Amino acid sequence: MFRKLTLTAVTTLAMATAPAIAAEVETEIEDYAFSFEGPFGSFDQMQLQRGLQVYTEICSACHGLELVAFRNLHDEGGPGLPEDQMRAYAEFYEVFDQSLFDGEGDFRPATPADKFPSSSLSNAPDLSLMAKARAGFHGPAGTGINQLVKGMGGAEYIASLMTGYHEEPECAADANMDGQYNVAFAAGGFPASCIDEHGHHMVPGSWISMSQPLYGDDVEYADGHSTDLEHVAQDVAAFLMWTAEPKMMARKQAGLTGVLFLTVLTVLLYLTNKRLWAPHKKKH
Repeated sequence: MFRKLTLTAVTTLAMATAPAIAAEVETEIEDYAFSFEGPFGSFDQMQLQRGLQVYTEICSACHGLELVAFRNLHDEGGPGLPEDQMRAYAEFYEVFDQSLFDGEGDFRPATPADKFPSSSLSNAPDLSLMAKARAGFHGPAGTGINQLVKGMGGAEYIASLMTGYHEEPECAADANMDGQYNVAFAAGGFPASCIDEHGHHMVPGSWISMSQPLYGDDVEYADGHSTDLEHVAQDVAAFLMWTAEPKMMARKQAGLTGVLFLTVLTVLLYLTNKRLWAPHKKKH
């Protein structure tokens, strides 16, 4: 009887028995009301700036944003930093430039054209697309109904993960598990003592190797916004949603313009059709 199941072991167990076993890994994802949700939603610029601060002061020690350029922090649809602040922010980072010292390369201060550094730890994932890579909501039996109503919920997943660290349940008291118990994380280790005789997990979530990064009051906001755990988690989640979808506002505007154009075109075609065929209908 082994004491811990790694991610590989859990997957193998699910595949070797029945598909229902994999579905038994439940998670607790909070449905936060982010301003950018819905067809008319938009990013809260102040929230993105606060999220950038949380990423800079806490998350960047391990995680990178290698697909995001510093110049994008100046975008209107994003954090909207003034150009001088954006340039000053970029200079806090160093990037390796292969063209320096006759091709041998050396580090230099970053410029707006450079991108954020990659993750500093080999096992720390890059966060550029994390909000799109993780789904917060899943439909019953894989139908995707919740995703149709609520969306993918990547930002909700990140915020819930940040607030999902809890004390170990009683069933794992003697399991000597590695990592920390998190009710929003389903892909980590899980003790056999928390699995019932039918193979179902008795508690939500699993054990995650990442130490708890946020505790509340981790940062001090210049705008005086609340720094409790839930608000800080939502701020950094919103920022990571922007890094994954930096052109979301432009895409929504283009979509709404297209819908409006098609609506007007439909009305014009209907009136044209009615005018063309009206004389012929009267003859019959």
